[in-house]
Amino acid sequence: MPDFIAILAASALFCGTVIVLNGLTRLLLQMHGPIGDLAENGFAQYGLALALAGLVWRRVVRRNAL
Repeated sequence: MPDFIAILAASALFCGTVIVLNGLTRLLLQMHGPIGDLAENGFAQYGLALALAGLVWRRVVRRNAL
């Protein structure tokens, strides 16, 4: 898989993860659940999404090297 496709897939995964985490946060806010520092479009959401996208990107690039 070329690097461009790997970066494209990681970017799409990042955007999808942010959307899903934002939806879950809104659901928790409606249920009056304790969410702590997890706010809508907050640092925790972007951090988790970035970590997941980085993990996938590294795995794809490492697999390509073999």
